[in-house]
Amino acid sequence: MNQSSKIYVAGHRGLVGSALVKVLNQLGYKNVIGRSHSEMDLANQSMVLDYFAKEKPEYVFLAAAKVGGIHANNTYPAEFIFSNLQIQNNIIDASYRYGVKKLCFLGSSCIYPKFARQPMEEGQLLDGKLEPTNEPYAVAKIAGIVMCQSYNRQYNTNYISVMPTNLYGPGDNYHPENSHVLPALIRRFHEAKINKLPEVVIWGTGNPLREFLYSEDMARACVFLMQNYDVSGDPKGGEHVNVGSGIEVSIKELAETVKAVVGFPGNLTFDLTKPDGTPRKLLDVSKLHRMGWKHEVELRAGVALAYEDFLQKQN
Repeated sequence: MNQSSKIYVAGHRGLVGSALVKVLNQLGYKNVIGRSHSEMDLANQSMVLDYFAKEKPEYVFLAAAKVGGIHANNTYPAEFIFSNLQIQNNIIDASYRYGVKKLCFLGSSCIYPKFARQPMEEGQLLDGKLEPTNEPYAVAKIAGIVMCQSYNRQYNTNYISVMPTNLYGPGDNYHPENSHVLPALIRRFHEAKINKLPEVVIWGTGNPLREFLYSEDMARACVFLMQNYDVSGDPKGGEHVNVGSGIEVSIKELAETVKAVVGFPGNLTFDLTKPDGTPRKLLDVSKLHRMGWKHEVELRAGVALAYEDFLQKQN
């Protein structure tokens, strides 16, 4: 990519997409384009093909997806698999048909088996059964990886796939039922503070370990890989790349960090009658580190930035 390249960010208003637009602009890329859902339904193939025929982007970041937490995945499984398959199929195929030079497909760490060895390395894909609660979403993302590899093998395209860990940051979803753990904690501690509640209760023991990455770090990693990771000519179609911080934090430590950033003065308690979930979930990011990329924003600083974003959304 050069600074005059036409770059299409699919999902440019989402958590990662908006971070990508911001980072690309900061790096001097002058020709970044996008369309909102009201302007173009990415699940509609004819609309996507028409857009590519008109705009002819040179590079594509495929950050558009239907996303949500465990509750949303359990409640709307058909929507999650259908929408995500449609979106990625349309954009990947349109990229081939209209000569896109390189595409970056964004997946999710939920592609790995439920009982994957920790930390989870790229080679463990399709090595066991998935976590049932988000299986439809995970299957769609796995299909996206395989589709990129298949187009690379058959058409000699250069479509890379990146698998991020748990992301957070500006533009996140803070919905009380459909959000992920970190934005959900921000909302809960903020509301407890405003309503002067004596405590915030967290499910389980607080012992499970998780990994988090600030959204703009994810965006910087995607741009880095677009510039430095080439899979064209690979007979297997190219392996995906894990993107994360490589740093674990317990749910208890995470909750205490959010509590401190929000300034909630009450107590933090744990409901031991509720399940913990997976004990540990960490990506092996050694492949990315060997390429020369590491995250910049540490957790507490990132949570503070995310809380500022949350407060702005309340106004």
